[in-house]
Amino acid sequence: MRVICFIRFFVLYLYGTLKTIRMNTKKDKVIARKNTPIYSGVISYFPLAFAEIAKASYVGQMQHNPDKPLAWDRSKSGDELDAMMRHLIDHASGEEFDDDGVRHIVKCGWRILAYIQKTIEK
Repeated sequence: MRVICFIRFFVLYLYGTLKTIRMNTKKDKVIARKNTPIYSGVISYFPLAFAEIAKASYVGQMQHNPDKPLAWDRSKSGDELDAMMRHLIDHASGEEFDDDGVRHIVKCGWRILAYIQKTIEK
């Protein structure tokens, strides 16, 4: 279920990105959509990685907002690159799991996706 929610979010995000590109014809829209292979070009390559990132997202939700539906509370994260590097250092030093049971390298993945998202939104 969590993986499906993540994929749904990812598809909606990319769909929103495509809508912002100026499209002159229906053919342009079809070409743009086909040139953004969300499933076959990304998700199908890394299904286990995305599943783990989705689990990390859920664990973070339970930690920060357990009484609310799963959502990215941007007010509680703003230092994506610093946090990513802290987790990368922990991973590189041999500490595989954080205190909450989520792999440090998976938290790096979540943080880099957050940073990419915010960068594109600017």
